[in-house]
Amino acid sequence: MSALARTSIADGADGFVTAKLAGHWFALPISAVDEVFLLTRITDVPRSPPGIIGVLNLRGRIVTALDTRQILGFPPAKSQPTMAIGIERAGELFGLAVDEMGDVLTSVPSEREPAPMNLDRRWRDIVIGVQRSDNNLVLIVAVDRLFDGVISLVGT
Repeated sequence: MSALARTSIADGADGFVTAKLAGHWFALPISAVDEVFLLTRITDVPRSPPGIIGVLNLRGRIVTALDTRQILGFPPAKSQPTMAIGIERAGELFGLAVDEMGDVLTSVPSEREPAPMNLDRRWRDIVIGVQRSDNNLVLIVAVDRLFDGVISLVGT
């Protein structure tokens, strides 16, 4: 169990890691997140598929850094992303590059609303709900659905 998964969450509530990407806040279940880390010392991988920034060594483990903006159809960032959300899938650790990390969001199902029908197709396939937080709407992402597309992208 990751340190994030051990974060104290009230009974009946779910915990989510929040991050900002292209001006939009989104949330991933804490249970799916291994860690959050800095994107440093990235090595380019020749002839890698679009959407892969490169690889990095994170405490002896190879991480594939993903360009989350490109995967989800957003324009490139003006500057290189510096943070990533680490998620393990198919025996490999992936780092989802994000523009900004947010707080842990605690949510009970009654506070969530269904995903809006007018979302872009790429988001509509992965967003399972919307939560109000402070003055923002946070899109709740189904990690398995997100990685269905990522796994086919990287050919793992």
